[in-house]
Amino acid sequence: MQPLETNEPPGRAWEADPSARLVRRLGKSAAELGQTGGRDGCPDIWELDNGDIAVIGRDLTSEYAQRLPDDVTVAADERLVVIPGAMLRAAKPDIADAGR
Repeated sequence: MQPLETNEPPGRAWEADPSARLVRRLGKSAAELGQTGGRDGCPDIWELDNGDIAVIGRDLTSEYAQRLPDDVTVAADERLVVIPGAMLRAAKPDIADAGR
């Protein structure tokens, strides 16, 4: 069981760009999938204008902290989020294959 990392890793190879804009929903909305009862609290997957992906889901970082695999860490500025499996499966056609 791996506790959450509390220090940022030095020299990250990738950093999120907070100025990137949401440009395209991947897959279907939570409403289309029947995964929400209203507008508040809807999971979602979006492509950003820089090619990165934004995921909106339930923050379960604390719940998973003590049962992460040995090679998995969640940095202090990261969160483990969970979305419905149906949502990711619906997004598959919108996600490019490796090498494309």
